Amino acid sequence: QVQLVESGGGLVQAGGSLRLSCAASGRTFSNYNMGWFRQAPGKERQFVAAITWSGGNTYYADSVKGRLSISRDNAKNTVYLQMNSLEPEDTAIYYCAAKVSRFDIYYPADRMRYDYWGQGTQVTVSS
Repeated sequence: QVQLVESGGGLVQAGGSLRLSCAASGRTFSNYNMGWFRQAPGKERQFVAAITWSGGNTYYADSVKGRLSISRDNAKNTVYLQMNSLEPEDTAIYYCAAKVSRFDIYYPADRMRYDYWGQGTQVTVSS
């Protein structure tokens, strides 16, 4: 069983920044491919960013390219989402997700391919 705990959400003005963290349990975090998704009220959960187990590859939704950056620290079992130039449209609950086998074909933007999810952290961007 893998537990994921997100933190770092909050209320910020448009143009501001936040850094989200996702701490994972388990001794094999370095084997996990990790993703961030978000869900706004009344909308489906959508892909935001993902990073492979080694950190060698990152993926982003077009809407966040150049503003959001995903990274990981395998020594701390943590993945981060640095969010800059935030816009009101970024308001959502942000979830991290883990795909625990690095040997499977990885579809970073497909939420159905992830094995574990955190409880989410709220990000609110005011205009």
